[in-house]
Amino acid sequence: MIQRFHRLSIQGKGMIVAIVLLTGSGVVLGAVRLAKRTPTVPTIEVKREEFLDSTQFRGEVKALKSVTISAPAEAGDLQIVKVSPEGTAVKPGDMVVEFDKTKTEQELAQFQSSLKSAEAEIGQARAQARLAEEEDKTAVLKAGYDVESAKLEASKQEIVSKIEGEEAGLKLADAEQKLREAQTKEKSDKTLNQATVESKEQASKKAQYDVERANRALAQMTQRAPSAGTISLLQHWSGSNMTAYRPGDRAWPGAAIAELPDATTLRISARVDETERGRLAAKQPVTVQLNAIPDRQFTGHIEQIGAIASLDFSSGWPITRNFILEIVLDQSDPRFKPGITGQVTVIVERVPNAVTLPAQAVFQKSGQNVAYVWRGAQFEERSIEVRRRSGDRIMIAKGVSPGEQVALKDPTSKE
Repeated sequence: MIQRFHRLSIQGKGMIVAIVLLTGSGVVLGAVRLAKRTPTVPTIEVKREEFLDSTQFRGEVKALKSVTISAPAEAGDLQIVKVSPEGTAVKPGDMVVEFDKTKTEQELAQFQSSLKSAEAEIGQARAQARLAEEEDKTAVLKAGYDVESAKLEASKQEIVSKIEGEEAGLKLADAEQKLREAQTKEKSDKTLNQATVESKEQASKKAQYDVERANRALAQMTQRAPSAGTISLLQHWSGSNMTAYRPGDRAWPGAAIAELPDATTLRISARVDETERGRLAAKQPVTVQLNAIPDRQFTGHIEQIGAIASLDFSSGWPITRNFILEIVLDQSDPRFKPGITGQVTVIVERVPNAVTLPAQAVFQKSGQNVAYVWRGAQFEERSIEVRRRSGDRIMIAKGVSPGEQVALKDPTSKE
């Protein structure tokens, strides 16, 4: 009996030890599983890296120097026959735009005919002037001869009768009067003929000018590139919309059709608020992402900052004052042309070995900046001190350490 009790006692102790061991292993296993529990929201590791303090604004490509290709100013209503497509790369002498020449050629033919007619009329007027001049000279000479003859007759008054003497005096007076009339007519005809010839010459000069003008207009019906570059077509009103010029469109004399910007003078022009002006300086590096060239990022630097703030009427009400920046890029691209826009990022300062977080990992709680750090099996709310913000990055002064995991979404939110 005693042995049986002793045997049962030993078996009971074994069962108790086994239960204790099983219970302990369950607790340990639960603790291990709890320790290996993963966060319920996305996290990111706090890193120590270079922090770029930057500012961003919108910029537009502009050319400091550009050649404008215009329609002939001395032609009438013009119609475009050919025009180089937008963005075409041209060399000096390449055709940019060609206009319909039919009307100008017809006008040139008319002006040339008028010129020939005017030149013929000049010759005729000069011939008539010479003929009238000879006739007037002859009339003057004859009148002079008649005066001399009358004087001779009048000199015989002493040896002829008184009546004959009076008649001779009257004839002399009449001859002298005719001489004066002939001389006056000679001068008058000479002036008149000279005026007629000058009038014909003026008509000839006008016809010559019309011919030269038509020739110039005809030569300008094909506008060619004066230098190498990329064609940028200008817009005009077509119906109720603004569209670029194309074949078939009409243009008024002197209308600007296209621009050929000097590629060496292309700049990014941007406006920066006066509150940011103090952080910028010449030679600061920039990066540019152009909307029309999404597959490439450009680098450059600030070349010039406007000294005086100007009103920006495009910003809406209230009207703001800002400064104009000129930015030079380090690279070129055939797609780089005036008018395209993009995002400009100016790197104000580089801070090495900074503790950084993305902006979405910092939350506002009770007026403080906090971050949620994953500690073991749960998130721990910590108050952090923000030193700088730049875009979507934040530099942390204290509160978190490199290597820690922080939440990218508020883990306490009911959502």
